[in-house]
Amino acid sequence: MKIDQLNDPLGAAPVTADKQTMTAVTQDEYGTAPENVLQLSEIDKPEIADDEVLVRVEAAGVDRGTWHLMAGLPYLVRDAGYGIRAPKTRIPGLDVAGTVEAVVKDACGFAPGDEVFGISNGSFAEYACAPAGKLAPKPANLSFEQAAAVPVSALTALQGLRDQGKVQPGQKVLIVGASGGVGSYAVQIAKSLGAEVTGVCSTSKVDMVRDLGADRVVDYTRDDFTESGTLYDVILDIGGNRRLSDLRRVLAPEGRLIIVGGETDGRWLGGVDRQVRALMLSPFVGQKLGTFVSSENGADLVALTELIESGKVTPAVDRTYTLDEVPEAIRYLKDGQARGKIVITV
Repeated sequence: MKIDQLNDPLGAAPVTADKQTMTAVTQDEYGTAPENVLQLSEIDKPEIADDEVLVRVEAAGVDRGTWHLMAGLPYLVRDAGYGIRAPKTRIPGLDVAGTVEAVVKDACGFAPGDEVFGISNGSFAEYACAPAGKLAPKPANLSFEQAAAVPVSALTALQGLRDQGKVQPGQKVLIVGASGGVGSYAVQIAKSLGAEVTGVCSTSKVDMVRDLGADRVVDYTRDDFTESGTLYDVILDIGGNRRLSDLRRVLAPEGRLIIVGGETDGRWLGGVDRQVRALMLSPFVGQKLGTFVSSENGADLVALTELIESGKVTPAVDRTYTLDEVPEAIRYLKDGQARGKIVITV
């Protein structure tokens, strides 16, 4: 990765960053190869708006959305407001954990020195702006690295199961993609809701998913869970690409299917077409089929904190990388090797 330095015109030693600048990973164009489009740069510290908090970043999480926003794929990402020709947000990264550096208004509920976690605008940097409504106090029993692994993935799992799946005690829940970022939380959250949980993953991750608390683990390389004959009340499909007809075959007559993932190489839709078909079919069948966009909000971060501090949910951190290793971290994630979450330490 190229490291941009500020030099004087005579070629003297690099000027060290003062308090008005910071080191950050930056991106000025879309591309699928992280080592080609991401740079480590010295840039101005961000300025916060009235409803924002300036966070001194200690750690930042990496999720699949990071790659999609870096690549600008599928093209729907660009149409969604992230920039047609180039990224509108120059610094990647959403998940953040750190210490409040500054606030504009006391009404935001935070003060300098508070340890927080949540969603920011560009967390792969020494400092990041974050909407006050998307932050919460950091769980007391987590390190900054663990806390940074929580927000995006755990919010998706919580809202998918609690709000969309409406999981009840005693129900059978199937998690497809149980070893990934969202899936590792989904297994634990479903258990906390009193469900009987089956997780689907590859051979090398079976033990991990079992350790997360799954009652049963299916190795999809050896067994086809859609041919098992078991009916599930709720299916959360995170990392699969099974046909809707296959999933419906193991879904109870009035069960709920929530699709929040599924990768294809399609440059326009990238797997979203399966979610659209589920929404279109749902009104005509007894089963509830669909998808959702997770809500980034402080109230649900507090709900997650309660689960974490009670010991019901623990972040599964696979590896940590430094800022100058962000391209390697994204490559590792894209290759499907991660068990749980990947974290950037700052």
